[in-house]
Amino acid sequence: MKKIVRSKFFSLIGFGMAVATLTLSCTGKAEKERSPNFIIIFTDDQGYGDLGCYGSPDIHTPNIDRMAAEGIRLTSFYAAPFCAASRAQLMTGCYPARVGHARNPWPSSSFGLNPDEITLAELLKEQGYATMCIGKWHLGDAPEFLPTRQGFDGYFGIPFSNDMWRYHPRMEPQEDEGSLMRAIRERAAYTGFEGQGTYFLPGRGFPNDLPLMRNEEVIEMNPDQRMLTTRYTEAALKFIEEKKDQPFFLYLAHNMPHVPLFVSRKYDGKSFRGLYGDVMMEIDWSVEKILDRLEELGIDEQTMVIFTSDNGPWLKYGIDGGSAGPLRDGKGSVYEGGVRVPAIFRWPGKISPNRRTGAVAGNLDLLPTLAHLANAPLPADRIIDGCDLWPLLAGDTIKSPRQYFHYMAGSREGRVNYLGIRDDRWKLLVNINDSGKVISRELYDLGLDVSERFNRLDQHPEIAIRLNTAAQQFYNEITSNLRPAGHRNRN
Repeated sequence: MKKIVRSKFFSLIGFGMAVATLTLSCTGKAEKERSPNFIIIFTDDQGYGDLGCYGSPDIHTPNIDRMAAEGIRLTSFYAAPFCAASRAQLMTGCYPARVGHARNPWPSSSFGLNPDEITLAELLKEQGYATMCIGKWHLGDAPEFLPTRQGFDGYFGIPFSNDMWRYHPRMEPQEDEGSLMRAIRERAAYTGFEGQGTYFLPGRGFPNDLPLMRNEEVIEMNPDQRMLTTRYTEAALKFIEEKKDQPFFLYLAHNMPHVPLFVSRKYDGKSFRGLYGDVMMEIDWSVEKILDRLEELGIDEQTMVIFTSDNGPWLKYGIDGGSAGPLRDGKGSVYEGGVRVPAIFRWPGKISPNRRTGAVAGNLDLLPTLAHLANAPLPADRIIDGCDLWPLLAGDTIKSPRQYFHYMAGSREGRVNYLGIRDDRWKLLVNINDSGKVISRELYDLGLDVSERFNRLDQHPEIAIRLNTAAQQFYNEITSNLRPAGHRNRN
């Protein structure tokens, strides 16, 4: 287990003084209260338009909708456009390029989240929290990158995406397939999922089996994915029950609704939206079980529950890839459909019910927000890009704590694929030329044109110049302050 040296952290006074010199970081006032519990429910490739409370006409999610009715729903909440980048952003409070983790690691990849990064789990663990990661990790599967080396007391799940295996409906059947695996392949075939071999090994797909792990041990190979949501939920309920008498942090990262889609028999065929809708209904059931257990244990008012997604829907897979609703494009894109995701915060007695805000925020803001609520000082030796959202969530302000949000796509280590910036209303998409100069290319008024249909670059050059200047300043800063990814120990 990595040791956190307290000298790495700010005192509260030093923290405030240091951050005052960094225009890219934000803070809030600390409160002296009993530390709350935190649960982050993180779905995979779920679109902005795939919940009832975000306008879905055909996916029934009454329990997630209940969270929104009993809390606050954010409508301008951002992730990164890819799985691993978004998870690195959440865990470190930094844009993924800053921590060298802006692309997806494959099974047995040589890189992962650097063990020298200080994660949200480590910050909370230092304050006496019990910490648990359940589900998809995707920040490296070598031992030194696993959740148990990054601040989590325990782990139960699949360390990468559920499609990264050799059993795939587009591949030739394997010689060792039994009846269960054939049934799983038939289920996967329903999705119409294609092309896996084109982005790993041409014509072969992934050569590995899919491991289900407990802590650092593989306990099953190629588990029945129809039961993953159920098993993850049961593990979450067990953890909550066991840790009810102390502050805890539960990170529940579902593999679904990433393709290939799987659902248990109890929800198979139950929705009006095919298999994708069935999967979302089962995730909604999982939310219900967690909320009910908190109430049964009498810790509902001590627990903040957050529901969000890692990126937009994978639109190339049609109805089984989800919906971005009114937003343009999907996963892999920095148009809004690729990076704007649902986000709901519920904390009875602390967050007023039935609220909605369009203030700009993102999953990189979760680390400073939860650290503030747990009275955990932030690291003194590095830049944190996230901002404390608590004044916004608590209703003390209606304004975003950040002046700008920055858009980035997959980047190689040591490089920044910087693509855009937005303020509270305007979004500028850019290119970077060979000399590092930011070149404006598209300007959208998100206040009037959330679907990004009308490029206003020619009509509002003064706005483009203002945003371009801020983008150049940020690009210069981040490229001067990059931290490396972790690299596998081959000794």
